[in-house]
Amino acid sequence: MSVLASVLLRRLRTVYVDQAGPRPGDPSTDQGLCALEAELLDRGFAPDARLRAALAWLGPAGLADAGRQLIAHIDAELGADRTHMPLFRSFPASVPDDTFQLWIDRVFTLLLQWPKQPCVLCGTVGSVHPVAPCAHLVCGECWDGADYSGCPVCHRRIDPADPFLKPAPPSRARETAVGPLRVLALGRDARADAVTALRTLLARRTPLPPRDREDLAVLLAHAPAGIAWFPRDVPVRETKALVLGRMLLARERRADALELLDRQLTTATDVLRLLCVWSGGAADLIEPPRLRSLPRGLRRRLLAVLDGLPTASLVEDVLRHPVLWKRAAEILHPYELHARHPRAALAFAVLRGTGLDGTELGAALRRTAAAHPEAVRVDGARVRAVTWNTRVEQALAERDAEGALALLARRPGELLRRLDHLLRLRTLDSLPQEFGAVLRAALPQAGPAPLLAALGRMRIRHLPAERRVFFPRGQVTHAYTLDDTRAPLSPALTGPVCALLEAEAVRRLSAAPRVELAVLDSALTGLAVPATERADTKSLVAVPRGSTQPLPVGEVMRLFLHWTEPAGTRVDLDLSVALYDENWEFAGLCDYTGLVYGDRWAVHSGDLTSAPAPLGATEYVDLDLASLGGLGVRYALPVVFSFNDIPFERLLDAFAGFMTLPSAAEETRDASYDPRTVRQRYDLVGDSRIHVPLLVDLHSRTFLWTDLHLSAAEGYHDVHRHAADLGRAGRDLYQYFAHGRTTLWDLAVWHAAARADEVAVVRRAPRPGAPDELWHYRRSTGEPDTAFAARVRALQAPERREVPREPAGARGAGAEELAAEAAARKHVLLALVHGGVAPEGASGEVYRLLPGPVDGCGLTALAAGDLVAALG
Repeated sequence: MSVLASVLLRRLRTVYVDQAGPRPGDPSTDQGLCALEAELLDRGFAPDARLRAALAWLGPAGLADAGRQLIAHIDAELGADRTHMPLFRSFPASVPDDTFQLWIDRVFTLLLQWPKQPCVLCGTVGSVHPVAPCAHLVCGECWDGADYSGCPVCHRRIDPADPFLKPAPPSRARETAVGPLRVLALGRDARADAVTALRTLLARRTPLPPRDREDLAVLLAHAPAGIAWFPRDVPVRETKALVLGRMLLARERRADALELLDRQLTTATDVLRLLCVWSGGAADLIEPPRLRSLPRGLRRRLLAVLDGLPTASLVEDVLRHPVLWKRAAEILHPYELHARHPRAALAFAVLRGTGLDGTELGAALRRTAAAHPEAVRVDGARVRAVTWNTRVEQALAERDAEGALALLARRPGELLRRLDHLLRLRTLDSLPQEFGAVLRAALPQAGPAPLLAALGRMRIRHLPAERRVFFPRGQVTHAYTLDDTRAPLSPALTGPVCALLEAEAVRRLSAAPRVELAVLDSALTGLAVPATERADTKSLVAVPRGSTQPLPVGEVMRLFLHWTEPAGTRVDLDLSVALYDENWEFAGLCDYTGLVYGDRWAVHSGDLTSAPAPLGATEYVDLDLASLGGLGVRYALPVVFSFNDIPFERLLDAFAGFMTLPSAAEETRDASYDPRTVRQRYDLVGDSRIHVPLLVDLHSRTFLWTDLHLSAAEGYHDVHRHAADLGRAGRDLYQYFAHGRTTLWDLAVWHAAARADEVAVVRRAPRPGAPDELWHYRRSTGEPDTAFAARVRALQAPERREVPREPAGARGAGAEELAAEAAARKHVLLALVHGGVAPEGASGEVYRLLPGPVDGCGLTALAAGDLVAALG
């Protein structure tokens, strides 16, 4: 399977069958096809009818080859292509209850054991032997070689050929939790699908996470010649610089890229991002590379682009990144052609403090500066900038509300970012008329991200708050918090502001294509709108940070960690779980210092301290959700530590995640890695040593996806050392994301109200055991989009309510079947958490978080970022 085919398999769930058909005399492929389907079902996948027919047409050799490649790529996605062997191979049954006694035995063995002497623990003669590669003396009677996979003393991996290791006992039969089924479709035209996927990525309104950036490079390599496929606008500047830079680096595409530069590079920072991509770096400017030289034609083209920009914004943009622009000046040579590009030369003169001496260059700079008093002023022998930012900061510092508002109105995105500050400059009990007029005029020019972020902040500004949380830009997501000293704003002030913001969102979406019916899932209230995806972890399920979701059905949550260390470097990662009570007081932990918590309510598989290739190392923690939640523990915080301070980015391979297992009984579980039970898998990347992926609320049986990296001073790391910091971070994030955030429910309702006259809501039951229902809403005659959206969003009484005709076999299935019947053979928009609404013969679009039958209905799949992109 080609790299392109593997990307499309993951993104579109399409499989391309292009091998030769059967040869005369070939046996039937029915048996092989059944075996392949069984393998796919074990991993939670199933082929649709067309794909099955295409696979059945292949001869035995072709089917075997296609099946091997398909299974290999699916296993890589699920993490099932690695060997998963924890320290205790019979985990969880063989993990000892007394971790302290186990530690004493290890210390005694380490300090007192001598070769060719009786064992210091049991006294057996002749049972002590060194194990490879650590050479610790281990007694084969005291330590079970059929259970341990690492040295019992230091927990480093043992050479698989070492005689201490014995075959593990056979796995016990166990009950497997049935997870969501993902449908694989037959792909028809890989190149056309590549262009579709590429254009979808380019239309995103948030910076692309690492996996999407990698996919973009693959898809771009298969885009057709010319620029007919290139969208008129790429809304995210980082993405624009990335694609243009890669086109410039490919000689066969350079002419196409040059044709696009004038239209696509609209700020000086766009040019700087392009130079970074050209030099082999990233477009985010966080860690810029050493800039490499440019061909003369490209250098002059970029200078012409800079010279064509408005002088004030050019000067201001150059001063935003002074160090990097000074490096760029060394390869652009802006003074060589100062007569042809005077404004570009002027901007670099401001940046470099070039003297206005009696040279030809100095005289030219004086003339250009005199022509642009709005951007610069001459101060003796130097040119100084007159920046917009300086004037804004001065107006805010002087509490000049009118002046600040007039300046910020020129840049609507900044107006929304500073909205809270503006409203606090004066004591206001209602929205001033002039303020509302300026805001109403500026909103149509604001980007989706500032619009949605401002709405999320304004919704809760009338409430008192304890802490503020900030997420600075970076390769991985960090957060810092501080006390919130701001006084709450009046609801009579925040209410009209929120109404203006929501009305603008609905107005924008009204230009999208109409649909006959919109089907929404009320569980979308738990999904946050993706604010930025740049530093998001590469994960199996793309859950936006800050989202709260029910834990998948199962009695045991099994956390897993797998890593492989580079040659010559021992890397000890630790999977730990910190436990807290209702008030975020530390209640205990389950980690290498305490393998068992309580009455085996949490069990750790043992601490492996090395992970040599090819096997690597695996650690598990099993959480008995019901037992933990009923005994004073409210929150569980899984954490991955790099104990010996090696950053994740140096590892050959590192990922973690969780499974759900159906039974809490230990006799039904073993240490196997079952891909069908995997509910989330994510990569460990970046210059980070501590990662907190999620926060589990055991009382509500939900989890909050945090995807947070904590900063750590150099040294050794464990839960005890960071328990207070972890609890503080967990509490602050839980409170921050609990109220007021803009959610995918909000966004889906706006889409529905702006594009449809009829909306069906799969209304999730408010209490366990009650049935889900299907609520029907219809627009009244003359009802505005905003009023219709308000009714649906608040889940007011519907025009019609349907209760499933008979109890459903799985939660929500009955209401979802009713929704599928209502949407059958219509042009629809579906926005779902679980992909269980599968309308027959329907056309249109679908967003779903989790896979399901809807994946095989032929609807155009949308990501959360695509729903945001429609606000552009």
